[in-house]
Amino acid sequence: MALLRVSPSPHIKHEDSTRVIMADVLIALVPALVWSIYVFGFRALTVTVVSMAACVFLEAGFQYLMKKPVTVLDLSAAVTGVLLAFCLPVTIPLWMVLIGDFFAIIVVKQLFGGIGKNIVNPAISARIFLFVSYPSEMSAFTAPFSYVSPLSIVVDGSEIEAVASATPLSQLKNGIIPDEPVWELFVGNKAGCIGEISALLLLVGGIYLLVRRVISWQIPAAYILTVAAVTYFFPGSSQPIDFMLAELASGCLALGAFFMATDYVTSPATPNGRLIYGAGCGLLTVFIRYFGGYPEGVSFAILTMNLLVWYLDRYTKPVRFGGEPKKK
Repeated sequence: MALLRVSPSPHIKHEDSTRVIMADVLIALVPALVWSIYVFGFRALTVTVVSMAACVFLEAGFQYLMKKPVTVLDLSAAVTGVLLAFCLPVTIPLWMVLIGDFFAIIVVKQLFGGIGKNIVNPAISARIFLFVSYPSEMSAFTAPFSYVSPLSIVVDGSEIEAVASATPLSQLKNGIIPDEPVWELFVGNKAGCIGEISALLLLVGGIYLLVRRVISWQIPAAYILTVAAVTYFFPGSSQPIDFMLAELASGCLALGAFFMATDYVTSPATPNGRLIYGAGCGLLTVFIRYFGGYPEGVSFAILTMNLLVWYLDRYTKPVRFGGEPKKK
């Protein structure tokens, strides 16, 4: 008699493997990476490559030491490394990148059992860990085209100070519409983290994932539309349309909506659950942006909703054909 093999998610029901899916995610991130190199210089590429390589090395090393199958060829660790790098300022010291990679791969992923068993998104968790541990370094943003040293382990403090720039979100938090036109914000001519500045190219990558059916539309649509609705009807300035558009084009909203909130392991499995999950991410994002001490709320919102996925799956699960209705 054949045995039924039970394995953790993600469960693939067609010919695509985890490696193919993760390769698609990496391809979708390439346009935003190229733009960040153009805006911030080759330091952006350095941080991204170091983060990706460190995540792969840490996962392979941990699995080897624990006598587990080495699964780095599925590219999930590489995706985590790139996503974490995209959430970091270009001036971050490289040794801090390694600390973030360790937290993402070892603490959040491998100690919970590896891919499919982590309860929160590793890249987002590492970003929050670094922000809590090193708030000044995580807030050292540079103005566009103010290039810093690409290969130094630690960027000189005076160099950072010379090119420091306020992000559009910090201006929006104070009720100020950024000076840059909305199109400039959307394209990515602004201060910010490495991979979050160009909402346009992140949208291009997101559409690629939708076309490839790597992700479904419910989470990004519910997420972005919720942020749009709340910031329009409850704007932080007297110009609701301009305020809403600036909120949508700023920060890591596009990165979070298409690449992080849609993570298979930490997002709901049901369509209705995904809609609720995306809307919850949107509401929390705006709430934190308005009332929190940090101008960006995407990471905290997604991390919070990650913890509610089990409940969303439980209460949005369809009734089995011929089964009894769910008890209230």
